[in-house]
Amino acid sequence: MKSSLLSGVHLVSILAQHQSLSSAASKLNITTGAVSQQLQLVEERLGFKVFERHARGIRLTDLGRKLLDSINPHLTAIEEAIEQASKAVSRKPIRLKLTPSLAYKWLVPRLDDFQQSHPNIQVQIFAEGALVNSSSRDFDIAIDYGPIPYKFDGAELLMEECLIPVMSPDYFRKVCNTLNTSTQLVWENVTLLHDAMPWQSALKEQEWLYWAEKHQLELDVDQGHFFNRTDMAMAAAEAGVGVALARKALLNDEIKQQKLVAPLPAINANAGYFIITHCEAPETQLFKSWLKQQVVME
Repeated sequence: MKSSLLSGVHLVSILAQHQSLSSAASKLNITTGAVSQQLQLVEERLGFKVFERHARGIRLTDLGRKLLDSINPHLTAIEEAIEQASKAVSRKPIRLKLTPSLAYKWLVPRLDDFQQSHPNIQVQIFAEGALVNSSSRDFDIAIDYGPIPYKFDGAELLMEECLIPVMSPDYFRKVCNTLNTSTQLVWENVTLLHDAMPWQSALKEQEWLYWAEKHQLELDVDQGHFFNRTDMAMAAAEAGVGVALARKALLNDEIKQQKLVAPLPAINANAGYFIITHCEAPETQLFKSWLKQQVVME
């Protein structure tokens, strides 16, 4: 079908909806005379009258009605296909920023669930550094870790965090099987593994210092090994290097699989993961809702 005839058929469909040349002209944003002229050309091409004129407007002829009954389903399908194509072109990927530790240990194992529910929404994940620059605007959503209350009022708390000492089973046996007594003598023999950059401007021994104060222990928190990521400290603990303060959200099955042991209970970290949003697109809102649902399901 030539494009001129296709546009003519579209004109017929609009005229049938409005049953008035002037009303259809207003819809098409052209003059009534132009509509009348185009209709005449269409009817000449078709070889029969599609409309008959009367005092109050126009109405379909029998042949015109048969024509519309045949073509309307196809016109609807074309419009739907164009709409879907337009949506696909206009849809932008979600730009997500977060720390590598949270990406690898928490988000990635869950991401297939979002993919299954929303296969047409693309997520671009940027886990570039140990800290998230939440003041930058080069992302749609960021998940940052920080103390409670968070530094930005507009941030939403995704989940609170807990800290729990972890070590390999071999290291536990090597140090002392009575570590759960938490005596000063035992902890003096322990190598501490630190996340030296839990958040911007934090002390490099921030988390172990906080943990020791909560347990009223006098620990030399300057000793041990320092990493710029929590998952690295946890990996070092699994390798038998020392004791790391794991973030509970980043623990998967390591304890169940006996790769790590945690002889002491977790304590509230007075910190958590916060969502910062710079885009309110529907896809972004869906992803935020999914993130919150993942926390509820744990």
